[in-house]
Amino acid sequence: MKTKTDAKRGRFTMNQKVLWRGIAVYVLIFFVFCTTSNAYGSGFAIFTQGASALGQADAVIAHADDPSAIFFNPALINKLEGTQIELGTTLLFPSQEFKSAATGNSFRTESQVFYPPTVFVTHKFNDKISAGLGVFSPFGLGINWGNSWEGRYIATDSEMITFNINPVVSYKVTPDFTFAAGVDFLLLDTTLKKSLNLSGLASAVPSLGLPAGLPDGRQKFKGDGHGVGYNFGILYDVNKDISFGASYRSEIKVDIDGDSTFTLPSPSLGALFPNTSGNSHITLPRVVQAGVAYKGFNRLTLETGMRWEGWSSFKELRINLDKPVLGSTTSITEKNWHDTYSANLGVKYQLNDTVALLAGYLYGGNPVPDKTFDPIVPDATTHLFTVGTNVKYKNMRIDLSYGYQLLEGRSKNNTVADPLNPFNNANGRYNTDIHLFGISLTYKI
Repeated sequence: MKTKTDAKRGRFTMNQKVLWRGIAVYVLIFFVFCTTSNAYGSGFAIFTQGASALGQADAVIAHADDPSAIFFNPALINKLEGTQIELGTTLLFPSQEFKSAATGNSFRTESQVFYPPTVFVTHKFNDKISAGLGVFSPFGLGINWGNSWEGRYIATDSEMITFNINPVVSYKVTPDFTFAAGVDFLLLDTTLKKSLNLSGLASAVPSLGLPAGLPDGRQKFKGDGHGVGYNFGILYDVNKDISFGASYRSEIKVDIDGDSTFTLPSPSLGALFPNTSGNSHITLPRVVQAGVAYKGFNRLTLETGMRWEGWSSFKELRINLDKPVLGSTTSITEKNWHDTYSANLGVKYQLNDTVALLAGYLYGGNPVPDKTFDPIVPDATTHLFTVGTNVKYKNMRIDLSYGYQLLEGRSKNNTVADPLNPFNNANGRYNTDIHLFGISLTYKI
């Protein structure tokens, strides 16, 4: 005859089995995503669009409880009550190191801190319709090697800043299925700098009467542009415990107008390096994200997912100039990047009504092929480890998170080099890691 204690033990044992079986299924799904990934990554895309999302390694495509869902999956904003406003940023502290294959010397990038801001606002009109507006930076680049490192004739200081204005509308088609769509209005500003190796010009162009051994010159291209794209998302609640979400962001073609300017040690060099206007364009990639969330455990939410980025749209960097520089009005740098896959796993544990604990891991690939790998975007296969917390107080919630992103070391051994001296190719070993600190404040009106 079973006692009440035996019955409780049986229920407890059964709950444990269900818990561990559920965790095992999620781990299995996660590693399936990982093993189907190519060894590619996410170039200069930015996915740090909310502190709570960062704390879960961005595994928030099938569940979310803050307005940053506008970025990850706008179909989720139907889950948000009333009017909500989220403000935040992520402090990024990157560190890159280069060890020369030619000399064995090591160089590090200049210390920099980046803090792309985010603003998200959502409003629920009724049980079926919600709308939102997001302002965020979906792409960015910032790396400063200084003017004395070995690869200064390829790049010294490279920067790209984007702002995306993204209104969205979400409609609950059925009690279990929601669809959302939006428009992306993207603004882009970029600056590319490098040194010019002028030491051999005296013998190469004797008609200019230049002295031998000229010091380095400087080249800067600064431009801006804009483009328009679209995005949509879906959410399907399989049952009260399981949900599936997916989102899509289109390619955005950006036409860039700017100026190429030169700082030269001799005025007579202006004939070869005239300041000139120019233009370029870049096609920013499509992005597909998908995830499965499970909420059947007491106070615990698990999500695993994947992300695909269409970096094969970045085939070359072409700059067309109004005046010829070194006899040419066109500068073409081959890129031929690859599409990439990433996989992530996130955990959220609601400790009590006030505090939640977050953790996650993301495996990401690398879009840059060996042939065109360069120090402007020294990308590699990446591992991101994150932790975080949500703290509620009345109508406010503050989210804090920390992430450590480690890029696997990678060697450059190709012919991407200084056009005036192909032996200045900065071949060697590149190592990168990034510390990320996210903070967001959400207020419900």
